[in-house]
Amino acid sequence: MAAEQIAAAWRRSESLLQRRPETGLHEDSTATARWEGGLRIAASHANGTQVLTDMPAELGGSGDRVTPGWLLRAGFASCTATRIAMAAAAEQIELQALEVSASSRSDLRGLLGMAHADGTRVDAGPRDVEMRVRIAARGVPEQRLRALVEESYRCSPMARALTNALPVALCIEIEAR
Repeated sequence: MAAEQIAAAWRRSESLLQRRPETGLHEDSTATARWEGGLRIAASHANGTQVLTDMPAELGGSGDRVTPGWLLRAGFASCTATRIAMAAAAEQIELQALEVSASSRSDLRGLLGMAHADGTRVDAGPRDVEMRVRIAARGVPEQRLRALVEESYRCSPMARALTNALPVALCIEIEAR
């Protein structure tokens, strides 16, 4: 989609939400993950799109698919990149380059439910996360691009979910087999 179409869609959505703010709150698409055997998982969207995951061989997987942790980082990076591209189009900034990468460091002991020497559990989540943004737009001052990226980060749903650490309602259904 061309930048003009993206900017027009932004303006239409903004106009609608100014008139009817209640239409902004909506149910997000459900992601359903189904076990395929071993450590292989197929995550599906209602439109039929599937993403397949597995774990590295050293953890009992095949190592030939991406891990669920990588999908989290990919979603974080692509959501932020999408927001930057949307905002650039809305501000009539013609991007020459945009690349967003997300990396993290994790302690494998947390995944395995292990404890520190003092008996406290090792956290299974990443210890730290870093996002790097490489952006270029001919004739646009560095300060304006930096502001565009910072505002986009603040408005990226995935960035907010990670930064705000939302509480999750865990619902368990046990099927009789």
